[in-house]
Amino acid sequence: MNKEIKLFLNYLEKVRNYSDHTVKNYSADLKKFETFKQQKNFKNWSNLTQHDIRDFISGIRRAGISPRSLARLLSSLRSFYKFLNNEGYVTNNPTSGINAPKLNSLLPKAMDTDMVNRLLDFQPSSWGDFRDKAIAELLYSSGLRLSELCQLNTSDISLENRICRVLGKGKKEREVPIGALAIKALQDWYVYREKKLENSEQAVFINKSGSRISARSVQNILKKMSSKMGLPFVNPHMLRHSFASHILESSGDLRAVQELLGHANLSTTQIYTKLDFQHLAKVYDNSHPHAKGD
Repeated sequence: MNKEIKLFLNYLEKVRNYSDHTVKNYSADLKKFETFKQQKNFKNWSNLTQHDIRDFISGIRRAGISPRSLARLLSSLRSFYKFLNNEGYVTNNPTSGINAPKLNSLLPKAMDTDMVNRLLDFQPSSWGDFRDKAIAELLYSSGLRLSELCQLNTSDISLENRICRVLGKGKKEREVPIGALAIKALQDWYVYREKKLENSEQAVFINKSGSRISARSVQNILKKMSSKMGLPFVNPHMLRHSFASHILESSGDLRAVQELLGHANLSTTQIYTKLDFQHLAKVYDNSHPHAKGD
């Protein structure tokens, strides 16, 4: 891998505190770009022009990359050239003026309260069931990201104070409340967790071998749970989105939702105002005497 790319990835990890997953995405994008640079026989990054960037993007598009992935790749290039400029490797930025394709603004899928209640009505009968119920309850109760849930240690949760300490994106720490039902589910799970634990594992949620549970396992758990409860497929993100939309629906406090979700920018949280409007529109259609035009 090119020296400048290595320096940039190290900068993202050590200075910007980006997650391993994000750094890997940047690395994959820049490897493609480095291959293009080598194929075109460019000696330095400063030799590439805006025309070359467009040529690279066109080639990637022809390969069938999705608009979302293409937008991420272009963002990676912009950040890389900004770094190169700041470090004195280049004096130009050929990525400026190049726009990513417009993405369809897809609203996150949120479950209504009845659907959430049906899922969480799951009655555990084994150690795995008690763990699974606690996972689902905590995801909905506190709006955690999947990665945040998997990283939780027992020291991060105070059952007495009903608080969960979370390490979010950019390794930023925040505290979120835990609802009474999630507390009860965690208390039940801890009884079985202690029986299953054979080592000093600190993870809140463990697998059959007593090790920290993986993100893929949590996804499969919710898939099986939703199927068992006769519901369409439910994933961790849906529970987080449902948490956000239900809080906003009840309180109307967008700033509070931003803090609870751990969003750095309010603009990221504002998508939930669209979800809330969908709810209001549904209420209007069902309630207003002139809504249906009858």
